[in-house]
Amino acid sequence: MSLLERINEVHNQLKKDLSNVQKTFQSVEDLRLKYIGKKGIIPALFRDFGTLGPNEKRDVGKDLNTLKKSAEEGIQIITDKLSGSDHVDSGFDHTLPGFPFKPGHLHPVTQTMNRICDIFREMGFGTEFGPEVETDFNNFQALNFPPNHPARDMQDTFFIEDNILLRTHTSPIQIRTMMKQKPPIRILAPGRVYRNEAINPRSYCVFHQVEGLYVDENVTFAELKVTIEMFAKKFFGKDVKLRFRPSFFPFTEPSAEVDVSCIICGGSGCRLCKHTGWLEIMGCGMVDPNVFKACGIDPEKYTGYAFGMGPERIALLKYGIDDIRLLYEGDIRFLEQF
Repeated sequence: MSLLERINEVHNQLKKDLSNVQKTFQSVEDLRLKYIGKKGIIPALFRDFGTLGPNEKRDVGKDLNTLKKSAEEGIQIITDKLSGSDHVDSGFDHTLPGFPFKPGHLHPVTQTMNRICDIFREMGFGTEFGPEVETDFNNFQALNFPPNHPARDMQDTFFIEDNILLRTHTSPIQIRTMMKQKPPIRILAPGRVYRNEAINPRSYCVFHQVEGLYVDENVTFAELKVTIEMFAKKFFGKDVKLRFRPSFFPFTEPSAEVDVSCIICGGSGCRLCKHTGWLEIMGCGMVDPNVFKACGIDPEKYTGYAFGMGPERIALLKYGIDDIRLLYEGDIRFLEQF
């Protein structure tokens, strides 16, 4: 069979293959390799074409180039159609069921903060917010922390500049509120705070606080105690036990720390409660008159109480978690439990 006859035969077969090829990228690629790949049919014809004499080349060359062009254009047309198609077969079985998307949910600390705020809102507390970068005056001085006072060592602070810092508690929100609002004042101050503390199962360098403030005439410590007891019973259940221990805070006098019976061990002692059977949940006390003076409120006319708690520690107790670091590791296996 002459080369010209072979070219005509390949051309006819090419037309059939272009018409019958499956509309997949893999099938088109196989067709391309068959006809115009390095080891394909058309390159083999060009190698045989090189052995012809000058006169034969003149007669056969045109048909051979036409064959090559037909193969290239035909394959390109099919490829372009596949690229623009919405039904490209990539080997994926479209009859399979789709992958389920798991709904997200709130972080356990956020859930705890929301529940705390909801309980106090039921008691008539509003909500105020403030910046996380604060002044030394709002964070310390107005709260009765004089410069170089030993009480400042209670809170190891991240300073940005001499008088600018990352707030160590949300008490500056209370200061800002008292400076712009006249009593009566009844607010919550939730937010994120920062302290340069060692990281261990009970503490972290970044955490949250929810603080409360009530200022009015004739406010007493008894009202503070009843408010905290109501909160604890609503949050932990009516059988929870509380104890108030005398303590010291520069911004309250008298001051107390509040403990609840450890739900994890039932009071028998565990790692979280340091084997005491009790877990501290907040500090509280009557607002010091010096704080009122710094905010322009008459301490002879008004009294008030303040309290502050850490939602992380309360979340540990409520959900039975024995290591605060688990709340910040972002392990989806842990977070899915809440």
